[in-house]
This record gives sequence, structure tokens and C-alpha cells, in this order.
Amino acid sequence: MADEAKIGTDWGDEELDLIVADYFAMLAAEQAGAPYVKSHHSAALMALIGRTHRSVEYKHMNISAVLDELGRPTIRGYKPKANYQGAILPAIERYLLRPGLAPPEIIPIADPSAPSPLRVEAAPPLQPPKARPPDLERLVRKFDPSERDFRNRALGLEGERAVFHFERQRLEGEERPDLARKVRWVAQEDGDGAGYDIHSYDREGRDRLIEVKTTTGGRTTPFFLTRNEHALSEERVDAFRLLRVHSFARNPAMFEIKPPLADFVRLSPRTFQASFS
Repeated sequence: MADEAKIGTDWGDEELDLIVADYFAMLAAEQAGAPYVKSHHSAALMALIGRTHRSVEYKHMNISAVLDELGRPTIRGYKPKANYQGAILPAIERYLLRPGLAPPEIIPIADPSAPSPLRVEAAPPLQPPKARPPDLERLVRKFDPSERDFRNRALGLEGERAVFHFERQRLEGEERPDLARKVRWVAQEDGDGAGYDIHSYDREGRDRLIEVKTTTGGRTTPFFLTRNEHALSEERVDAFRLLRVHSFARNPAMFEIKPPLADFVRLSPRTFQASFS
């Protein structure tokens, strides 16, 4: 039963730590394909902290909103609600700084000959710049999703592998097995530096120079683009294609971006080269 004295009051740090930990427990089960019941989790939490069902459910959606900003997976069914208590930010930060916290699960392709797990969808429209509250901006900088995905080599490899097999299967389905056999995983065979990861073809045999960007976050999670990749997109407008693979921890999907890239994403400089002359 809810504690009447708590209705309409802010949550304390202990309560927030409990619900954040509970959220991540449900998320881990969802990513692993393990059964769990949201209502059971909510009931146990309500009994522990004396909050109403509505308050608990809304706080779960607040957590989804923050994790979405951080480019992290969220629980299906808890639609992000951004009107949250500011104290939820340090509670999430405390949880993410826990020693030994496991990263989101990466789904490897067990059988390359099986149908591709990638869903194909349209690219999201370019939106106006979004101003974040200072505390949220600081949290996003601290757990930068672009840098996290860029450094996660295992995630990048699995995303490239998924697209490599997708392109072969696509060409097989378009009755071009000759071209399917020619598809090359350039980043694996020749190493990085070409400005793209996979050399594929369209049905007519024209080049598709594919750069793959993979994230466990949602479809609008930002990503890094190297100077070399951007230069190639301008040099080979006819052939360069950026495939954004997202939600890789649970339900992988992808969309394609064609040059000019600025029609789809907002490009901003993030790094500096430091020299002594």
C-alpha cells in the first residue's frame, strides 16, 4: 500500500537507487531473452518504498528518457517521458559507475547462411538542434554514446558482419549470385583506412561502398564519422553509402544514408589534432 505522506513528494536518493537498479535488472532480462513480469517488479518496489503504481511506472519511463539520451537500450513498453525529477540523473550515473557493470549484450550471427536478422527501415528525418538541461548535457558528455560505440570494436565487427551477410543475401534475392560472391569485407581483408567497410554492388553491378555504424542504442543515437569517411562520401557520391545499424542488443535494424550526408545528419567537429609545429 502506498504511503499517503509520500504522494506528490520528490523521491529520495535511496528510492531512486532502488528503482534504477530494478530497471536495469528488467533490461538485462529482456536483452537475454529471459522471462520477467513488469507488474511483479512494480508491485515489489511499491511494497518496499511505499510509492503508488502510477508514480513507479512514470519513474520507469523517466529512466527510459535519460537512457535514450545516453544512446543506451531501454525497456520495451516504458515509453520515454522526459519531464523527470533532476535527482534521477545522479542516480543513473551512480548505477553506470558501478564496478563490473556489464555492457549491453552483443548479438553475434550464429549462422551466416540464415536469413539476416536486420530489419530495413527509412532514415529518420533531420530534426532542429535540441537544447539539453545542463545536468543532462554533462551526463551525456560523461557517457558519450558516440565515443562508447567507436571504442567498442566487438560491436563494430558484429555490425559489419551483419551487413556483409545482408548484402550477399540481398544480391542472391535479386538473382545476382555472381555479384553476391564478389562482395568483400574490406575492413577485415585489407584493414581500416579505405573510408568504407564493405564493397558491395547494386543489381546492375554498380559499386556500393558501405560504411557501417553500429550502436546498441536507438535509431537517432549519434555516431562518429572520420575525416577519411567524410572525404570519400564527397568524392564518391555515386557509390558511398552509410548504413546505420541500431538497437543491436535486442532487435537490430538499419537504414541507409546517401550523400550529401548533411541532408540527413548534422555534422559538427569533435576532435582536434595537436602538433608542435
